[in-house]
Amino acid sequence: MNNEGDPLQEDSRDEGNETEGTRMRKLRRTRKKVTKSHISSTEIGEMDMPNSKDDTGDNTQIPKVPQLSSRMKHIKQEMAKNHLQFVRFEATDLHGVSRSKTIPAHFFQEKVIHGVFMPRGYLDLIPNPKGNEVDHLRATCFNSDIVLRPELSTFRALPWAEGTARVICDPFTVTGEPVQTSPRYLARRQLGWLQAAGFSLLSAFLYDFCLLGAPQVINSKAISFPASALVDHHAQRFLQELVGGLRHTGAEVESFSSSTRPGQVEVCLLPAFGIRSADHAFTLRTGVQEVARKYNYITSFFVETGLCNSGVLSHSLWDAGGKNNLFCSSPGTGAGTEPLTTAGKRWVAGLLQHAAALSCLMAPARSCRRRYSRESPDRRESVPTTWGYNDNSCALNIQCHGERGTRVENKLGSATANPYLVLAATVAAGLDGLQSGDGALPGPEDSPALSLARPPEIPLKLEDALVALEEDRCLRQALGETFIRYFVAMKKYELENEETDAERNKFLEYFI
Repeated sequence: MNNEGDPLQEDSRDEGNETEGTRMRKLRRTRKKVTKSHISSTEIGEMDMPNSKDDTGDNTQIPKVPQLSSRMKHIKQEMAKNHLQFVRFEATDLHGVSRSKTIPAHFFQEKVIHGVFMPRGYLDLIPNPKGNEVDHLRATCFNSDIVLRPELSTFRALPWAEGTARVICDPFTVTGEPVQTSPRYLARRQLGWLQAAGFSLLSAFLYDFCLLGAPQVINSKAISFPASALVDHHAQRFLQELVGGLRHTGAEVESFSSSTRPGQVEVCLLPAFGIRSADHAFTLRTGVQEVARKYNYITSFFVETGLCNSGVLSHSLWDAGGKNNLFCSSPGTGAGTEPLTTAGKRWVAGLLQHAAALSCLMAPARSCRRRYSRESPDRRESVPTTWGYNDNSCALNIQCHGERGTRVENKLGSATANPYLVLAATVAAGLDGLQSGDGALPGPEDSPALSLARPPEIPLKLEDALVALEEDRCLRQALGETFIRYFVAMKKYELENEETDAERNKFLEYFI
């Protein structure tokens, strides 16, 4: 086959990366193959290929007997060493909150083999969706049990829960099919496509949360006041125990600090490859709440003003072996002569193109969308999606400094968003940019008008963002019709049933 004039080959030569053209063609073949029909549980198992730096290969099916025996031996040793009496089987619901069943430790091996049963409503949150709103496999699907199957590599003793360990699970139907609305399944599927095309993703979440004192009753109304984080000795001990405990679970904290508002704390997790970054964010969200209770604090990832509730996903695209950062023009080194490679420009172009739909998944409540308009005094229905180099005011901030080289901060996210959905949607949009984008982004000195013929807009109203998600063919295909219809139905249900102060109460109480 004659590849002469192939722009992908030209890009690879220009950037000194001889394998980029091969990876891109592989991506196209993979995307065409997996989008012809609905992915089955066996297909996702085949696509999640093992990698020493990427846990996407640790698939959600029951491990084979030799593998199970080896891991169980290690887990039993850890149980004896830490005197563990209970194990939580944890899974994320659609809001990113941990839902779990706890079993006595001596039943653990039996439950690994057979799974733990749980009502599906615990994870999907709407008790009885209308048939015309949700396209599901069986009419009784949403009223039945699901089976939690653990990923044994996530087994950890919990420092903040005495005698208790946890293992992160993936939900399956009773007939053995992956639950199509499971955020972790969707993230694993996207990472599987990425891995099959010869890429891997290094990413980390940065979260803001509010640290509040115990509620006080004033004029018959319960009020929580912000705690003076990092000033009061009590708060300092809380943060030190939290960071130490997270490290014990594998969720390493790179830094933490007080943020812009009283009682607001910023925590930045250390980057990890594959699904582990979302697993660590999921662990952080639960750990924050449990450790806070020991110090008579309440924590919330919701900020009432909506101005300071960041949930940033910092990420970069690497080769499958995790050796070269493909956003850098000189693979294997830090920043290159070019701030962002052609592959990086295509990735960012994909994020820009799908920003409206992405915002629905990354800022999934009315209040957390207010920060999109904080720079606009006039009342508008949408705001432009901004990007820039080393500019923290942009929705997509391309950082070109530090030992890890060039990376993209996706700042569309709210701290209330589900980290697995943020990861899945970001990869889906980025993959689409790699496959179909032309990388038409301006340099720092160029006019923003050159980036796209019509700059993408982010809807300020959640209702408009839901429409954008429904109309985005790429995300519908990547995340699946079942999930999109159900997510939209859930959000419409929430909007229709809002009451005065209901959203604030929901996020203050629900996220603790």
